[in-house]
Amino acid sequence: MTEIYRTTVHDAGPLAEAFVSEGLFVTFGADAPEALREFCYLVDINEMTAALAPGQQFTVDGRAFPITAVGDVAQRNLEALGHITVNLDGGSEPQMAGAIHIRCDGPAPEITIGSVLTIEAA
Repeated sequence: MTEIYRTTVHDAGPLAEAFVSEGLFVTFGADAPEALREFCYLVDINEMTAALAPGQQFTVDGRAFPITAVGDVAQRNLEALGHITVNLDGGSEPQMAGAIHIRCDGPAPEITIGSVLTIEAA
C-alpha cells in the first residue's frame, strides 16, 4: 500500500470522542467553525497525492480500516478544510457528500492528541 494522505490530530473538542461511540468521527483543520469545534478532532490540512476511493485503507495510528464508500465532496473538503466525517458502519453508499465510510470490525478506533491518520492506496 502507498500512503496518499497523512495528518496528525492536534486537539479535540470535548464531544469528539462521544461521537466515536455513536459510530462516527469528524476531523477539521484549525479554522473549524466555532459551532463545530466541540465535535471535531483538529488536524493539519494536507493535500492527497491520489484520488480518494473505496477499496483504499483509512488508518488510525497504523490500524487499518477498509474504505467502503466516499462522498462526492469528501476529498475536496479534506484537502481544503481538513474536514471529513468518517462513518464506522461499512456502508456501501455515502450518507453525506463530505463523508467516507469505513468497515470497523472490532473496537472503534482510539483517537487521541498525536494520533496519525493516513489513507493508503494499492
